Amino acid sequence: MRGICFEVCDVVLHADAIHRGGGQVIPTARTLIYASQLTAKPSLLEPVYLVEIEAPEQTVSGIYGVLNQKRGHVFQEMQRPGTPLYNMKAYLPMMMSDPLEAGSQASELVTDIRKRKGLKEQMTPLSEFEEKL
Repeated sequence: MRGICFEVCDVVLHADAIHRGGGQVIPTARTLIYASQLTAKPSLLEPVYLVEIEAPEQTVSGIYGVLNQKRGHVFQEMQRPGTPLYNMKAYLPMMMSDPLEAGSQASELVTDIRKRKGLKEQMTPLSEFEEKL
């Protein structure tokens, strides 16, 4: 997760010192944090790879075609002095879909990960968090 801050503004702890501690706060805080993540429109970011390609001049247009299909972005292209070779640097790719939207690329990725980890395939609906609070 990136760019997340949870601020606890008010907590009522047990009057008895022996009953105070993480066991009193953590389960409730966990439920609130999970529910707030679902309401904040979460998204997944794929790793962005730096790709360096060395190829002859005749293949440069084909490389651009493949990179465009994969949502790549070429940011540097230089010809090697004295050779017909080009050096290209590109970034590949960033996922822009919503993991909560059924059928999207991010949703399929989340489902595959949940299967692999032995979790329920469907994410817990927000209504179940409301019942716990």
